Amino acid sequence: MTMLGTPALAQTSYPLRVNNCGVDVVVSAAPQRVVAIKSNAVELLLALGLEDRIAAVAFQDGPVPEPWASSAADLQVLSDKLPAQEVVLEADPDFVYGGWESNFVGDGAGERQSWAALGIPSYVTPAACRSVKPPALSFEQVFAEIREMGGIMDAAAAAEALVANQQAQLASVNVDERNLTAVWYSSGTKTPYVGAGSNAPAMIMNGLGLANIFADVDDGWISASWEAIADADPDVIVLVDAAWNSVEQKRKLLGENPITSQMSAVRNERYLVIPFPASEAGVRNVPAVADLAKQLASLDFTE
Repeated sequence: MTMLGTPALAQTSYPLRVNNCGVDVVVSAAPQRVVAIKSNAVELLLALGLEDRIAAVAFQDGPVPEPWASSAADLQVLSDKLPAQEVVLEADPDFVYGGWESNFVGDGAGERQSWAALGIPSYVTPAACRSVKPPALSFEQVFAEIREMGGIMDAAAAAEALVANQQAQLASVNVDERNLTAVWYSSGTKTPYVGAGSNAPAMIMNGLGLANIFADVDDGWISASWEAIADADPDVIVLVDAAWNSVEQKRKLLGENPITSQMSAVRNERYLVIPFPASEAGVRNVPAVADLAKQLASLDFTE
């Protein structure tokens, strides 16, 4: 059985067996018709240059960025929301790749056991496992998923090249050394949903040199309170830009809410902005760190 993160530079030998979120997955041959659900799944396949093997996509969180946008232009879109299993089956997949484990439910894209019964393997982004609690996310684990998917798709060389590129990009980031604190504001109005200590928000903030005010909470994201955030008065606020809860909406709320309006980061507009698809574990995390580092360097902390 191959292990997550074990490079396989030679041509993949099939059948390939991997353990994914506690599920033993057997891949009998390199998948040729993948249905990819969620942006992180779609974009990893595109980053590996495998657009010709994507049968269809669904439930994307936002537009595909450069340099992969042109490769995504002709992809069949099954649904803007989570598709039913019957809809996925219409694409005649030989592999189903989900960005969230919750994609694989009976009233969604179908349970993983039902896909296995059909002889179609399924795979979940390891950081999004819920039935088996993943360890605190690190960039090495992001790279491990790239390598594992490269092995599954018989594209190990492309995976290693992508990992090397991202490792070099990450190494070039100037980590901030001012001991700044930050909160990751993902969504919510009355109750803010924020990044905690064990998934992509924590990893990205650590990569920037920011101290997450909720780092001691062993979870990926949590519901917090405006009072707790205001009491911590973080130096920086990371704003997640999503179609359903935009940066503009977040800035307006923070500025008008009497609890948050007097926070130093709000008064001085010390905001970093990240698009939602880059805020979850995946191939966009490293480019996001590089972009956020540039944003952080431009902020004014003279107050």
